[in-house]
Amino acid sequence: MQLENGKYLLSGGVDPLELGKKYQLPLYIYDSAVMKRQYDRMMNAFDVPKIKVNYACKALSNINVMSLFKEFGAGLDTVSVQEVELGLKAGFHPRDIIYTPNCVSLEEIEEAVALGVRINIDNTSILEQFGQVHPDIPVCIRINPHIMAGGNTKISVGHIDSKFGISFHQMPLVHRIVEATGLKVEGLHMHTGSGILDADVFLSGAEILLNIATEFHDLDYLDFGSGFKVPYKEGDVETNIEELGKKISKRFRHFCKEYGKDLTLIFEPGKFLVSEAGYFLAKVNVIKQTTSMVFAGIDSGLNHLIRPMFYDAYHEISNISNPEGKKRFYTVVGYICETDTFGVNRKIAEIHEGDVLCLHNAGAYCFTMSSNYNSRFRPAEVLVYEGKDYLIRKRETMEDLLKNQVELPVFQKVESAR
Repeated sequence: MQLENGKYLLSGGVDPLELGKKYQLPLYIYDSAVMKRQYDRMMNAFDVPKIKVNYACKALSNINVMSLFKEFGAGLDTVSVQEVELGLKAGFHPRDIIYTPNCVSLEEIEEAVALGVRINIDNTSILEQFGQVHPDIPVCIRINPHIMAGGNTKISVGHIDSKFGISFHQMPLVHRIVEATGLKVEGLHMHTGSGILDADVFLSGAEILLNIATEFHDLDYLDFGSGFKVPYKEGDVETNIEELGKKISKRFRHFCKEYGKDLTLIFEPGKFLVSEAGYFLAKVNVIKQTTSMVFAGIDSGLNHLIRPMFYDAYHEISNISNPEGKKRFYTVVGYICETDTFGVNRKIAEIHEGDVLCLHNAGAYCFTMSSNYNSRFRPAEVLVYEGKDYLIRKRETMEDLLKNQVELPVFQKVESAR
C-alpha cells in the first residue's frame, strides 16, 4: 500500500477505503501483486539447476490464495490433513504437496497417504511404525539441527529442546530403522524458526543437513525450510534473500557435484510470501483519554488479529482516513474483554471516532489464527488481483455461530413451561 497524493492505494490504484465501504469493516485485504513480487524474489535469488518454492499455507489458508500460488508455479507445504484437502481443492497435484505434521497419529498420516501427497516424518516412533506398514512409500525426514533461530521463542523450532524434528544426533537410529524396514528416503528437511536475520545462522543449519545427506544415497530433494524475516516498519531489518541465495546456491551446486546428482532445492516460505501483502482495516469506535494515555478503541480485537498479544508482534498502524493529519500518540486497543492492545503510544496521524485504521503486515498468521471469542463474527477477506477486488471469504453471521450447535429439547421444554 502506497501513499499517493494524500491517499493510500493498493496495486492497480485500488482504494482500500472504498473496499471498506463495499465489504464493511473490519476487513482483511490481500494484494496479489505483493505476493507475486515476493515469489519472484525467492525464485530469482537462487541459482541452482532445480528449485522449488512450496507455499506454507498455514500462514494464510484461503483456497484462492493457494490457487494463486499454484498459478505462479509453487508447490504447497501443509501441516495437517485438512490443509492437504484444501490444497487439493485449490487444484494442486498431490505430488506437489508435502505434508509435514507434528505429533499427529499414524491414522492421520494414513489419511494423507491415501490422498497421494508426499510424507515428511519428524520423529523416530512414527518413522518405524510407518516403515513397517508402508515400506514401499518414499518419505522425507525432518531433521532438528539444534540451532536456535527465530525472532521469538514461540516460533523458534530448531533448538535442542524443540518438539519438532529428529535430532541429528539420532541419525544412527534413523539408519537402523530405514535398513530394517526397507524405507526409501527421498528427501531431507529442516526448519529452524521464523524471523531469521543472519544468513550465516541459516547456512550453519544447511551445512548440517548437507552433511547428513551424504549418508543417504538415493535422495531427490533437500528442503531447507524458511523463516525469512520481512520488514514490519520503515527502516526495519529483513532477511537479505538475495545475499542468502548467492551463498546457498554456491554451496548447493558444489554439494550436488560431489553427490553425483542434481537434487531439487526446496524452500517453504509462508510469512515471506504473504505478510506484506495483507492489510487489516477496522473502524475507530471511541477515543478515550485517561490520566496518562489516549486510547483509540477499534471495532475489532484479539479475536481477529492475535499476534501482538500472542507474540508481542509489531504491526505498523496507519490512519488511512486522515493520512496527512498532525501526528499524535495513541494506544490502539480492541473491544474484547481481555487486554487486547495492538500498539502502545504509537505516533499516528490524528484519529477521530469513525476513522479507519489499517494494520499492516496482516497477511501471515492473522486471519488463520482468528476466532469467535466473545461470540464475535470473523471478518470478510478480499483479494485484489490485477486492479480488481474479489470477495474470497464472506463475513460470518449469527447463523455461522449456531450452525454446529445442537439445541437440546429438554431445555426447550423448560423454557416453554416458564
